[in-house]
Amino acid sequence: MASIKDVAQRAQVGAATVSRVLNGNGYVSEATRKKIEAAMKELDYTPNELARNLYRKRAGIIAVIVPDAAHPFFAEFVKKVEFLLHEKGYKMMLCNTVESRNNEKEYLDMLNRHIVDGIISGCHTLEIEEYSRIQKPIVALDRELGEYIPMVASDHKKGGELAAECLIKKGCKCVVQFVGSFALESPYQERHRVFEQIMKKNGIQVYDYEMGWNKFDHPYYQMVARQIFDLHPEADGIFGADMIALGYLKECLARGKRVPEDVKIVAYDGTYLTNLVTPSVTAIEQNIDELAGQSVRLILKLIEGHKYRNKVVTVDVVLNEKEST
Repeated sequence: MASIKDVAQRAQVGAATVSRVLNGNGYVSEATRKKIEAAMKELDYTPNELARNLYRKRAGIIAVIVPDAAHPFFAEFVKKVEFLLHEKGYKMMLCNTVESRNNEKEYLDMLNRHIVDGIISGCHTLEIEEYSRIQKPIVALDRELGEYIPMVASDHKKGGELAAECLIKKGCKCVVQFVGSFALESPYQERHRVFEQIMKKNGIQVYDYEMGWNKFDHPYYQMVARQIFDLHPEADGIFGADMIALGYLKECLARGKRVPEDVKIVAYDGTYLTNLVTPSVTAIEQNIDELAGQSVRLILKLIEGHKYRNKVVTVDVVLNEKEST
């Protein structure tokens, strides 16, 4: 296998000149650069990426922490993040924390030990103190992790308003909304507060059902749907994230309820799943591409040395009305 010395000998330059070309630092004339690139091609030389990153004091890797990469929202998010990072010359390390309270501590330790250059964290941790103690590049998705950690989040207030207005317009009188665990403080809780306020202001009965912390498996959603159907068979409106909304749709159809004639359903996230069922499900769509793009932009800025304080980037949401309302 060819080495830098072999490339230098073939191009008739010094090894230090080859190193400057590989690392992109220092001046090298265009003619010399072309000679070196031609020599590398002739010798089928593959740069030692680890050595290059050590020289630059960079790992070339960004860790992305999510509760469950199998969840449609997070699957779409990490796919887009990986694509954008690759364009910028970075690799992505995917980290799951589903049903674990402390896995992310291990990933934060990797950041401290320079195994990764930064972290985009979309985890649902209940302990954020560890994040606030680390003065390294971290971007939060939908979580307030500290005043020096930028956050990217959807406009959940608008999302709650759009969902409420949709169900009111459709004539609902008794609504169930599925809310995230109250133990988790997150901007997305704002959509539930706003939704409930608007409904009550319009004289509509609202029942809240608190979902379990870090629960993302399909059998859990179906069990919840059955429970709510038994508790509130009179409900004529449903508001919840995609997975539970689809679980409730399935339960309605199994019990002879017509959608949207008997029950109107509005989902939140608007992933591809809402188009794969019949009837298709009306959804408040989060702009996942934009959430990923802003997260990548901020983490790269932090790695470059930019500092932020109380930085929040808010991404718009839209109502996509389909067959379930």
